[in-house]
Order: sequence, then structure tokens, then C-alpha cells
Amino acid sequence: MQARLTTRAPAKVNLSLRILGRRADGYHELDSLVAFAGVGDALALLPGEESGIAISGPFATGLSAGPDNLVLKAERALRDEVPALRSGRFLLTKRLPVASGIGGGSADAAAALRLLARLNGLPPGAPPLYAAAARIGADVPVCLEARARVMQGIGERLGPPLRLPRLFALLVNPGIAVETASVFRQLGLEPGEMFSRKTAAETAPWALPAAPSALSKAFALGNDLEAPARGTAPIVAEVLAQLAALPGCRLARMSGSGATCFALFDDCRASAAAGRQLSRQQPVWWVKPTVLG
Repeated sequence: MQARLTTRAPAKVNLSLRILGRRADGYHELDSLVAFAGVGDALALLPGEESGIAISGPFATGLSAGPDNLVLKAERALRDEVPALRSGRFLLTKRLPVASGIGGGSADAAAALRLLARLNGLPPGAPPLYAAAARIGADVPVCLEARARVMQGIGERLGPPLRLPRLFALLVNPGIAVETASVFRQLGLEPGEMFSRKTAAETAPWALPAAPSALSKAFALGNDLEAPARGTAPIVAEVLAQLAALPGCRLARMSGSGATCFALFDDCRASAAAGRQLSRQQPVWWVKPTVLG
């Protein structure tokens, strides 16, 4: 029997997120600069075993191991593209909070596609992988390579990979799951209602200065979902306020549709010290110093 295959499923962080409007079909058009963190889930594939998934880890409780699991959806979606697909049993170690705005489920699905590609000899950029990813969820295509880039449309249009400077960050989730659909409803956009706004590509936020202290000026675009997320989960405002008050914080912002927020610091020592301080103040929150890139 072939040895197990393993990969990481890193957290996705929206450094900026603009909503450009709502299409006639009801989907929202977005423009986002995305980076990936040094923390994430872990996924293994045991080739040749009966298809299925076993889930462990600090955030495994309540996750379905049934057909609606995104890892198994990814397997089915790729099998539709590659009928003779070889597969096996997946082992997921869930370290990221669920429904938290950092793409945990999407990252897991993308990780499954990468493992299946390796098992079946598919190159990383194979069209069937991206076709399957687009069918699973809006964030799955950008998670396939897990590299910083601009994503647009409903997530299907990806810019080229970008070289960001190392961003020393603190990721914080207060333990509240936020439903993405509820946050988008709070925007109140009618189908066909579009805006004219600057995009991440136009403002070139990846051309960041070397000094992290200038990041707050470089990330002027913001996250358009922060305000509606506060309406859905008021604790988001508290998280952002506590992050902004930490020594050395250069920028505090929400990722995705929340409730995970992040803060940026000058170096890893500052982010680690801030993490220790916040953990003492909020011992039940998920607090993780990391590097984004």
C-alpha cells in the first residue's frame, strides 16, 4: 500500500476586502488582497483505503464527517473532472476555528485537491483542479496554491502570485461563529447594484514599503464587511478595539466576513508579546502570533 500523503491547509487572511456590488444573479463582486498564514490545519490522505474522513484536533467538535464535509466534496468534484480518480481516506487535524473568516474549510478542500493531484499525477496548475475548486466554494481557488495574490469576481478571477514582505501578525478569534450569508445580507445591496471603486490592483498594495511601520498607510482600502459583521456579531468591535490597544500594533482589521481579526506588528517579538498579553486578558479567545506572506 502506498504511504500516506500529507499537506498543510494554511489560514487565508484578507488584507483588504472591497465589495464592488451585487450582480444580477445575486452574487457579490469582490476585490481582495489575500495572504496566507504560518498557522493552519493539516490533512493526510491514506491511498487505497475506503473513501471517507476522520477529524481530530482542537476544533474538530461539531464538524461533519459526512458527505457535506468540504474535503469529501472536493474529492467528488475532482472525480467528476477525472472519472478514474484514485483516492483513499482523509485524516484532518482541525486547528483553525470554524466559520471564522480565514477560509479554514476552503483551505481544507484545496488541500484535498492538492493531495489527490499528487496521488494521480496531475500537475499543480491542471485545469481539472481549478474547475473542481470553483464548484466547491468562492475561496477554494485562491487556496489551491496558497500564495499571496489579488482575487476578484466571486473569487474565481485570480491575479498572479505576489511577493509580499514578511508581515508579523496576531490572529484572534473570540469563539463566535459568523455566518457569511448573514453578513452579506447586512450590506443591503439589491441585485444589479454596483459601485465604482478603486481595486487592490489599482492601488498596488503589494508594493509595500520595507518598513512595517508604514503598513497602516499602505492598507488604506479596508474591509467593507467589517461594519455589517459588527451588526451580526458585535464582539468584532471589541476584538478590534483590544487589538488596536496592544503595544506596537500598526494595523487592526477583520479578515473575510469575521469574526477573526488580525493585527500587524514590526517584528515577531512584538507580535508574540502582544499575543501573550491578550491571552492573559482573554483566556478563552483563540490567539495566534504568525507570519503572513
